[in-house]
Amino acid sequence: MDSVDVMDVVARVRDTLEDVFAAVAEVRDRTAALAAVRDRDPEDLGTADLAALRPLLHDRLRRHRGLVSGIGFIAEPGLLCDVPAWLEWWQTTRDGDLRPLLLDLDPNTSAYSDYTHWDWFAIPRETGERACAGPYVDYLCSDEYSLTLSVPVHFNGRFLGVAAADVYLRHFEAAVLPLLRRLPGPAALVNARGRVAASTDARHLAGALLKGPRFGAARLRQCGEIPLALAEL
Repeated sequence: MDSVDVMDVVARVRDTLEDVFAAVAEVRDRTAALAAVRDRDPEDLGTADLAALRPLLHDRLRRHRGLVSGIGFIAEPGLLCDVPAWLEWWQTTRDGDLRPLLLDLDPNTSAYSDYTHWDWFAIPRETGERACAGPYVDYLCSDEYSLTLSVPVHFNGRFLGVAAADVYLRHFEAAVLPLLRRLPGPAALVNARGRVAASTDARHLAGALLKGPRFGAARLRQCGEIPLALAEL
C-alpha cells in the first residue's frame, strides 16, 4: 500500500477523535457561558448552574452512542459556592440508559476521590492545552480501559476546570480496526509511551505496552494533533 493510502488511514483515525473533541469543545463553551452569567458575582456559581449542561451532555451521549461513554465538566476544587469539588458528568450504561456519576468529593472523608492528579485534568490545567489521556484503566469512572479527551475551561483568565469525554478502548477499537485492517501488514495505534490503543497484531493487544526492538523499529506516523501514532509493525 502506498503512503497516500496509509496517510488516509491516519487522517480517518484523527477525524474519529476530532469529532469527540468537537463535542468536548461544545461543553467547554457552554460552561464558560454559564460562568459569564455570574460575571458580576462569580462566587455564586454552584451545582444548580451546572445542571443547565445536562441537555447538551445527554444529547452528545446519544449522538455519539457507540463511541463516547461519558461526557461532562469537572470543576477546579474551590470553584463552586456549595461544594468543595464537583463533576457534572453523565455516562451511558450497558443498557443504553444515561446516569450521573456520583463520587465522594468531600476531602474530609477517607473515600474522597481526588481527580486533580489524573493526566486528563492536570495537563489542561498546567499547560492550557487539550489532552488525550490513556490508554489507562479508569478507576474513577468505570474500571474500563479508556481514552479521556479533555480541554481546559477558562473565563476572564481564570481556570474553571476541564470539559472531557471518555472513550472506552473496546469502542475505539470497534471504530478504527476496520481502518487498520486496510493496511498490508500488522499495525497499532500507540501513545507516546508505546501503550496500545488499538491493534491488528494479536501479539500486542489494546492496553499492552509496545516496547523493545519491535517498537524501536516500527515506523510511526503521528495522527495530526492527536497524541496517538500509527505504528506499522
